[in-house]
Amino acid sequence: MSLESWLDFARGPLFRLCFSLMILGLLRILVLTILGMKEAWDRSADKIVPWRDLTVQTAKWLVPVSSLWRKRPIYSAVSVVFHAGLLLVPLFLPAHVLLWKRAVGFAWAELPQALADWLTLAAVAAGLGLFAGRVFHSAARALSRRQEYVWPLLLVVPFATGYLCSHAVLSPRAYQWLMLLHVFAGNLILLLIPFTKIAHCVLFPLSQYVSGLAWKFPPRAGQRVAETLGYADRPTWVERPRVATDRILTPTEEA
Repeated sequence: MSLESWLDFARGPLFRLCFSLMILGLLRILVLTILGMKEAWDRSADKIVPWRDLTVQTAKWLVPVSSLWRKRPIYSAVSVVFHAGLLLVPLFLPAHVLLWKRAVGFAWAELPQALADWLTLAAVAAGLGLFAGRVFHSAARALSRRQEYVWPLLLVVPFATGYLCSHAVLSPRAYQWLMLLHVFAGNLILLLIPFTKIAHCVLFPLSQYVSGLAWKFPPRAGQRVAETLGYADRPTWVERPRVATDRILTPTEEA
């Protein structure tokens, strides 16, 4: 099987399969999350949820202008650049828009090529910076799992190979190998999204609502937790004696 045949397979049937699995996987996660929220609402005793406050918190998390720079501002700035590249370049790169239009017959506005090139290089640099930030920062390293190290590097691959295919002087065979790596890496990312932490791309707008509803414990939840932990025979609180309020306390008593 020639490299050109592999490219046709990766761009056609394999891409459609990976894209479909990504959409179905994200829809499954979204539906299960919404059903879980409904179950928490149904089991809630008071039905009192601060919807307005949760909406405000959601907006702050989606556009974290004030809170993003409090800790590790350089790392935060690099993360913003990386996410901007991840969102804008795959969707609005002129070559990608053209491919989409050829496949389905319609498309949307595209980025200027020069801006897309700059965003691509920025995404590559930012991805490597995020990887270095996890490797060399002890607090981040202590909290990071393996996928936190793998994802920045994997996401950089389509950007770097796509840029080289568009701008480097390559032999036809070198171009085909790089393009094959570019397409296969992109397909692998699509396939992995629903099964890894990257699924937060659809769950993030619901995170505050999920937390708000999850803390609406059903009746006797505390007692059930105590029974599960084997502490059913122990008091869950100790009542403290109250100070009488019908007389004025002396300075010694106040102390």
